[in-house]
Amino acid sequence: MSRVTFTVRRASGSSLAALAALACLGVAACGGGRDATTDTAVATSTTGATGAESAPAQPAASATLNDAQIAHVAVTANAIDSTAGVMAQEKGRSQAVKDFAKTMVTDHAGVNKQAVALVTRLKVTPEDNDVSRQLTAGANQAADSLKALSGAAFDRAYIAREVAYHQAVLDALDKTLIPDAQNAELKKLLQDVRPAFAAHLDRARNIQGSLGAQ
Repeated sequence: MSRVTFTVRRASGSSLAALAALACLGVAACGGGRDATTDTAVATSTTGATGAESAPAQPAASATLNDAQIAHVAVTANAIDSTAGVMAQEKGRSQAVKDFAKTMVTDHAGVNKQAVALVTRLKVTPEDNDVSRQLTAGANQAADSLKALSGAAFDRAYIAREVAYHQAVLDALDKTLIPDAQNAELKKLLQDVRPAFAAHLDRARNIQGSLGAQ
């Protein structure tokens, strides 16, 4: 097999913004177990509005991602949402939330299976990086906050996070992960899974609207 080369590219301002939003999402979305105000807090924290929900440390302006790091970010993001889905299946009250969470577990696990198969075939090891580490730290904090909630409050907080999380992932895919991927097969995989993320976002928004009407 020919050697696979991974080129490092300097991220643009919009790329860094997308990565920062993705990396910071876990902390901002579930900071403190809010109930009725959760949706508003998530919206402001992920759109860059100023206020009490300030974003945690962002990647430095000189941040770069090579293909091995992009693969790691993709695998990490999928694993995080799959894990959150497992919790929502157990703690969710609404059947719509439980069904959505089940889909997240199945779909994101499937994407990661494809990603692992690809990097294994290319003999590439996904490389840990600051974005992946921030994603993991944020997800841990978000999980702690969600664990403190139950019933309708949990449903609203979980779905609000899913709306913000999938929007952040789509922004990262469009502005950084897909454009910066140098390996053609990795780029194609990211392009192929994008429609599923968009469908998840639409479904989460619909559920969020129905929960708000209850």
